Amino acid sequence: MRLPREVKALGMVSLLMDTSSELIHSLLPVFMASTLGAGMVTIGVVEGIAEAGASATRVASGLASDRIRRRKSFLLAGYGLAAISKPLVPLATSIIWIALARFVDRMGKGIRGAPRDALIADITPPAMRGAAYGLRQGLDSFGALLGPLLAIAFMVWFDNNLRAVLWVAVLPAWLAVGWLLLGVREPERPRQAPGPRLLLADVRSLDRHYWVVVALCATITLARFSEAFLVLRAENVGLELGYVPVVMIVLNIAYSAAAYPAGRAADRWSRRRIILVGLGVLIVADLILALANSPGEVMLGTFCWGLHLALTQGFLSKLVADTAPLELRGTAFGISSLVNAAALLGASILAGLLWDVAGPAATFAAGGAFALAASVGVLALGGNAAQD
Repeated sequence: MRLPREVKALGMVSLLMDTSSELIHSLLPVFMASTLGAGMVTIGVVEGIAEAGASATRVASGLASDRIRRRKSFLLAGYGLAAISKPLVPLATSIIWIALARFVDRMGKGIRGAPRDALIADITPPAMRGAAYGLRQGLDSFGALLGPLLAIAFMVWFDNNLRAVLWVAVLPAWLAVGWLLLGVREPERPRQAPGPRLLLADVRSLDRHYWVVVALCATITLARFSEAFLVLRAENVGLELGYVPVVMIVLNIAYSAAAYPAGRAADRWSRRRIILVGLGVLIVADLILALANSPGEVMLGTFCWGLHLALTQGFLSKLVADTAPLELRGTAFGISSLVNAAALLGASILAGLLWDVAGPAATFAAGGAFALAASVGVLALGGNAAQD
């Protein structure tokens, strides 16, 4: 049995947009710190608010896509907003511009995220959902690998002119919108009236297994703050400015290579086993990053961080899809994303505060402690969606 063509097409759209986003993301922490003079707490706040504020749109877009039983229009709106945000970054003259650009970009992600994940669940047989989410995540991560590679190449070409390199990100973002518009068609469905009016009160029909999954996702997110701190850690131990994008390259080599095999494993292995392995890899990553004294050690920790993402992200999407009813699938993904974003906001602000007060080692040690606590919680769970 093969994965649906639409899953592969959505993966290509993700690849193009993530090429653009990660080209920017691999340079943005340094751009904020060196060009705009932002401190570590400010960077943490910008990253966290961008994710948390925008993710509220995931609930609304997921709810609306369940209501009208169509997903593609939300994808077009979301990817379109992300494309519009890209020129704002090289035009920025203050941190407020960056906050606005990040907010618009992440709002676009919020609008498209839940309907896209729900669409994948709609068109993929349950026995292949792990592979489907793994493939999309893998292509998304391959784009996240291409972005920093382009950043390095153009940093050399433009002699470390950050603003000039950031302009390069505009093209793949608009190519992604074009690919979605022309290459992705929503499956034909019988003509029918819109579904029953769905309100947030309807979340009461989501059962206990779903809420256990949401709690699990949030706990793991608390242990994994913004990847901007990986970039800053590399610079902190002496990596030259022109090679800072290598951090995101290493991260996404691990993520893109392992995401699809991990997704296939999620269709076969016990749930508890995958969660514990993923958290164990994150603990190792945090320990390496806390103790790092050289760029090479940071790269090793970053590689382990990417393996953790590959093991957990597609798998957690599969859990949400498996525990949500068809009529509330978009809503379920939206709520899960909102809760995760709130956890990310707290984790990113805490990471910035710890960095400023106690140093980078304390930041990553705290992440490892959260991951260890999540592992203990998983071992203590019984008779729920996270069990074997």
